[in-house]
Amino acid sequence: MVRMNRPAPVEVCYKNMRFLITHNPTNATLSSFIEDLKTYGATTVVRVCEITYDKTPLEKDGITVMDWPFDDGAPPPTKIVDDWLSLLRNKFCEDPGCCVAVHCVAGLGRKRRGAINSKQLTYLEKYRPKQRLRFKDPHNHKSKCCLM
Repeated sequence: MVRMNRPAPVEVCYKNMRFLITHNPTNATLSSFIEDLKTYGATTVVRVCEITYDKTPLEKDGITVMDWPFDDGAPPPTKIVDDWLSLLRNKFCEDPGCCVAVHCVAGLGRKRRGAINSKQLTYLEKYRPKQRLRFKDPHNHKSKCCLM
């Protein structure tokens, strides 16, 4: 098997939520991608780009793949934002501390300076949350929320 020089996944944690930002695998790199997901305990992958690999091996390993593609460089459509928030609400309420992986074509490049383009920056500046992501901490009787 040929090893591709791919950047390591990046884990982002906030309160009881864990996200894994990964590269976009191909069928040739799928086995190492699955190992990365298992290492971080990710049971859901959200791909927001065109399909570049067969998701069957992931599903056989109990990993759910959500396909929510949108144009590269553009902000996500409202439907995808709503679906994303719904997914997070369900995942983190059912299993606080779980990990959700997400990737686009070149997702790790988004961590570098200047990677967010003007359309995306304008979207973020104008974004106002319509809902709160609420979850219960099993060790605390108070509800917590995260504005998304």
